[in-house]
Amino acid sequence: MEERRKYANAKAGDDVLFADFMEQWLEIVKSTVSIPTYSSYVNAVKSIIAPYFRKKKILLRDLQAHDIQMFYQEQLQRVKASSVIHYHANIHKALKYAVKNDMIPSNPADKVERPKQDKFYGNFYDRDELNKLFEAVTGTKLELPVLLGAFYGLRRSEIVGLKWSAIDFEQNTITISHTVTSCNLDGKCVIVAKDTTKTKSSRRTLPLVPYFHEKLLAVKAQQERNQKLCGRSYNREFLEYICVDDIGDRFKPNYITSQFPKLLERNGFRKIRFHDLRHSCASLLLASGVPMKHIQEWLGHSDFSTTANIYAHLDYSSKLTSASAMESNFHLGA
Repeated sequence: MEERRKYANAKAGDDVLFADFMEQWLEIVKSTVSIPTYSSYVNAVKSIIAPYFRKKKILLRDLQAHDIQMFYQEQLQRVKASSVIHYHANIHKALKYAVKNDMIPSNPADKVERPKQDKFYGNFYDRDELNKLFEAVTGTKLELPVLLGAFYGLRRSEIVGLKWSAIDFEQNTITISHTVTSCNLDGKCVIVAKDTTKTKSSRRTLPLVPYFHEKLLAVKAQQERNQKLCGRSYNREFLEYICVDDIGDRFKPNYITSQFPKLLERNGFRKIRFHDLRHSCASLLLASGVPMKHIQEWLGHSDFSTTANIYAHLDYSSKLTSASAMESNFHLGA
């Protein structure tokens, strides 16, 4: 109520610093977005955007496209273009709200040139590296997450969120429909579990191959033994989840991210991120001649262009086909 009163005063002509407006906007938008999204807004606004513009003492009504452009240019000296694009999204959305509520006549962010998105090339392991990695993780807490990440290309959130109800041992399928993510909010780590995936296309059903059929049955049996051994000490809050430790605690997303590089270093492996197992999966599928469209469906990308933009540089087989087609048209060397 207090925040809305501030907006009413602003509309009446009171001077409002752009920095104050951005922080007030956070309260307005809070109930309209997911917790992880709100967390990203808070981190960007309170840590970067508001402090910068507070020093400039620029009023909301006086904000110009040039002011925003200068902010982006300065930020590009310390962060990647993707981060600045994220800042732009926050600023643009907040100013759009200001226009809608007659606080300013137009959105100055509309006139700003966004930085060009950095071209992303995923790092990956080849077949031999992955087979050696599988040997190294055998019997460790990271064994199942690594196997699922490399073979099925699952995201970290999809692995931690995998439930026993997603496994159909009769039809031999594995359905990705639940995720567990983490974010920092007000200085605390917040775990968010939900029956939704990153996009509609991320909700997918994949074949449960014989190896994983047997592996998951063994994991299930071990969890049942752990319940009996630990008795009341076993955490029964997460019985429906697959990735839990010996006392039933569900894996924390950050645990996987932090422990994976340590495992690689201990075993002398080349450094990659855990998410790069997903890229490794895609690269092996391409190398095996799997069409890009099928890879899109396997990974759960929302559209074909996403898959093509990330992995087109790896699709050497298509280039060989093109080369062969061109050769057939000419009498080269004749």
